[in-house]
Amino acid sequence: MAAASEIGNKSMVCQDPHSFGHLDIWKGGNPLESPSCLLYMQVSLMTMVTQFMDACLKSLGQSSIVSQIMGGVLFGPSMLGNKKILGLALFPTKGAVVLDTVSLFGLMFFFFIWCVKMDIATLMKTEKDQSGSFVRLACILLSIVGVWLLVIFVMRPTIIWMVKHPGRGSVNEICLVCIFLLVLLSAFVSELIGQHFIMGPILLGLAVPEGPPIGTALMSKLETICTAFLYPIFLAVNGLQTDFFKIDKQSLWIVCVILIVAFFVKIGAVMLPGYYYNLPLKQCFVIGLFLNGRGIAELATYNMWKRGKLISEQEFALMVASIIVVNCILVPLIRYIYDPSELYQTGKRCTIQHTRRDLELRVMVCIHNNENLPMILNLLEASYASRESRIEVTALVLVELQGRARPILFANQEQPHDEMRSMSCNASHIDNALRQYAQQNEGYVSVQSFTSISTFETMYDDICKISLDTGSNILILPFHKRWEIDATVEISHRTIQTMNIEVLERAPCSVGILVDRGILSPSPSLLMARAAFYVAVFFIGGQDDAETLAYASRMVRHECVYVTVVRFLLFGQENSKDRKRDSDLIDEYRYYNAGNQRFELMNEVVKNGIEMSTCIRRLIDYFDLVMVGREHPDSVIFQGHDQWSECQELGVIGDMLASPDFVTKASLLVVQQQKIRGTLVKHNVNANPVPNHRDQLVYDIPNDTVDKYDRV
Repeated sequence: MAAASEIGNKSMVCQDPHSFGHLDIWKGGNPLESPSCLLYMQVSLMTMVTQFMDACLKSLGQSSIVSQIMGGVLFGPSMLGNKKILGLALFPTKGAVVLDTVSLFGLMFFFFIWCVKMDIATLMKTEKDQSGSFVRLACILLSIVGVWLLVIFVMRPTIIWMVKHPGRGSVNEICLVCIFLLVLLSAFVSELIGQHFIMGPILLGLAVPEGPPIGTALMSKLETICTAFLYPIFLAVNGLQTDFFKIDKQSLWIVCVILIVAFFVKIGAVMLPGYYYNLPLKQCFVIGLFLNGRGIAELATYNMWKRGKLISEQEFALMVASIIVVNCILVPLIRYIYDPSELYQTGKRCTIQHTRRDLELRVMVCIHNNENLPMILNLLEASYASRESRIEVTALVLVELQGRARPILFANQEQPHDEMRSMSCNASHIDNALRQYAQQNEGYVSVQSFTSISTFETMYDDICKISLDTGSNILILPFHKRWEIDATVEISHRTIQTMNIEVLERAPCSVGILVDRGILSPSPSLLMARAAFYVAVFFIGGQDDAETLAYASRMVRHECVYVTVVRFLLFGQENSKDRKRDSDLIDEYRYYNAGNQRFELMNEVVKNGIEMSTCIRRLIDYFDLVMVGREHPDSVIFQGHDQWSECQELGVIGDMLASPDFVTKASLLVVQQQKIRGTLVKHNVNANPVPNHRDQLVYDIPNDTVDKYDRV
């Protein structure tokens, strides 16, 4: 028998556990009579609907919190649930307690995970006066202090001991299960002393050390199920419990006025101090918009107030509606107003082609793992540091953010080696290798290295920021695929591809993507052994090939570097303007390298892409490094190849050369010349090069006068 009691305007249903022995569908029964089957059906429906709405609204610039709440509203009393037959069939009263409990478990573990990611040292960096206020507040709340002491002096040492002893520094399954139990225990203790159950998991999450090994292991086990499954369920259940029909017009107008006033007050509170301190008002306005945003914390607070009878169903519906409306307006508005790539836009040319021979060359290299170090060192050494033209190298070690919420960017020179090894196993080794390179070229090379610990989806920001601050002429990015010793290709990290595409769109300098095949046929060390290093430039035309040619022209000044420029000429286009312009450019570089036996030019006349591909296959294995531009003018040479292109960041030719089907042991460098606001660049060349004009070569144009040559 089921007993029901009225609590406020809701019904609490208690069911007889012996009545769960229902008949399945094959015996004419109703599987939804079982609480577990009913829960599976409800979660499945909400998940499918919220994911579909998220896919639809994301194209309109909406955040996921809007689609997930609206997915629950769809089944709630505001929409489909208003029809009693459909509402009772899909979300009956007897299943409300189970669904609500699951959503609260999701909220609890969601806050625990995010608190594990936080750095407690950063949170505790407060002024002395603020710390005193915290002590006085803690004295009032004796119960919270008790939970905090329990977490700090009992639970945290227990977790650390389990990590160090049974698993010898690793986190095993028993340790993870114990941590999960401690989360539940901390929530129970919080409820026991009269606090909200979320308080315990939050304090425990802050006490658990971020990063490896504990934080990383917890992220690998819990992050996906919490952020992609349990968190959306909590949002959808809140939408399910919202009844917009209970909102009256008077209350709606009052809330609207409050929201509008608060909106402008927050913006003004940021812009006025910004104006006083001469900060960019546009950035202050965007910060004010961010302050008006609302998310999971506000929704959890409203939910807590509703359960404590502090607000009514109508007020809860108004607050949920305010979250939806505010996010619907703010997120697209911020994306329209604020473009982070504007920070990297500059009218100054930062390329190799437009850098004078007697100026310092600034190269930035991004390193993901130690396997690419030999090829990167060969590339740096081949860039030719000399008394006339020094090289400034900036290295950025890329480390994926795991087990912490706050991205970290630090200079390796200012970081103790022990701390470097704990945060990144690669940073110390890479820093030592670069120091050795600088010592071999003492007086001609300066090196500084950084480490970026962030997600690869957002790491482009650190890359572009450092390249802008250091004034780099070219930055070298890693490829997202890795060649093994048996010639098989593995994906080292797929999101590196997304990072590379973002950098190519925003970079304030030229960009090169290095496809390292050195493990297949290790090239002799150009730095240590001073062995011959053979470089090929496949020149088809365009500004990217011009940048590639400029880089190779600098390399060939090194006594151990041999450069072969293979120019592909389309049959029947002898009199075209593009060919004449490219010929003038090549003539300049050939004149500059006159007498250098290590610089060679080859012309290959082809009729289509098949002949070009055949020619490349015939030549490529003679070289250690092949260089090619990313983009080229439209030509019949690319017909057929562009249809099979998989890696858009490499361009058509680069994608063909980096394909696993293209068997070669030569590494590849795909170069894109700096783009200024998406404009094309006209090459400044002399049609009839003569000796007394050599000082006006294209790579000798001063940076501050290049604008008149670049504008289209």
